[in-house]
Amino acid sequence: MIQTMKRMSIQDLKAGLSGAVAEAESGRSIVITRYGEAVAQLVPPLQPHVRRGSRMGSAALTPAVRRGTKGRYLAVLLEDRGGR
Repeated sequence: MIQTMKRMSIQDLKAGLSGAVAEAESGRSIVITRYGEAVAQLVPPLQPHVRRGSRMGSAALTPAVRRGTKGRYLAVLLEDRGGR
């Protein structure tokens, strides 16, 4: 079955952005229009599934380097990457 793309005006997009993003996330493409003419397209991401960890939005950021490196930043980066 061929599915036609949904068309949505910029004004409607502003009013229902969360819903439009949810539709795109579920696999539907939406053509954005201005005065009836297509100007943009909202499409699903390339990855079929977006993985969201259980700590998303709640984890604290921790610095990779706790103190100044005094010019040793390359060695610190190499150490941080496991010597690769």
